[in-house]
Amino acid sequence: MLGGLRAAMQRLFTPLARLLLGWGVSPDAVTIAGTVVVSVLALTLLPTGHVLLGGLLIGLFVLTDSLDGVMARLSGRSGPWGAFLDSTLDRVSDGAVFAGITLWFVLHPDLPYATWGVAASLACLVLGAVVPYARARAESVGATATVGIAERSDRLLVALLAVVLTQVGVPVVVAEVMLTLLAVASLVTVVQRVATVRHQLSRSAHTEATPDPEA
Repeated sequence: MLGGLRAAMQRLFTPLARLLLGWGVSPDAVTIAGTVVVSVLALTLLPTGHVLLGGLLIGLFVLTDSLDGVMARLSGRSGPWGAFLDSTLDRVSDGAVFAGITLWFVLHPDLPYATWGVAASLACLVLGAVVPYARARAESVGATATVGIAERSDRLLVALLAVVLTQVGVPVVVAEVMLTLLAVASLVTVVQRVATVRHQLSRSAHTEATPDPEA
């Protein structure tokens, strides 16, 4: 959904990436710093009710998520290590964001249907972790599982938008509905990936079991 925007952001970040590299800043340092900042913002501003400020700041960092990748390409440091570090720390920041949203509902039980909000945000937290795990596990068994309704940044921005809207007059129930739909989308993505891997492995096993007539 945000593919075009991310491509534009990468072009926009190229001058900044060159500047940071010129200062001696490494892509790994940017990856780690971004994770720390997002996690701190999510676990301090969101639970305490500062969801407008927290959502906007975290959303900004989500949009700048490709900066480290641009730096890695410009410096010729793209490789397995950078991809591993980025993917691993993404899980940390994702977890912090949905934990922060969950705590917002928990610490503000006066919000309409707060229990629903807790359940929906927890479902997003759990299923959001399963989605990338399914892809990684598929690759470990020789399959691919890149299918799915929404990518990581899409899920984060939708979740942040859901809570930010409550601060500009939109009823809280709208946020709870959005989080519920996001959880359902994550579940559908998990099912899609499981089905895709099942199909690939079954086809591979059938191919191996079928004798070659020219052998």
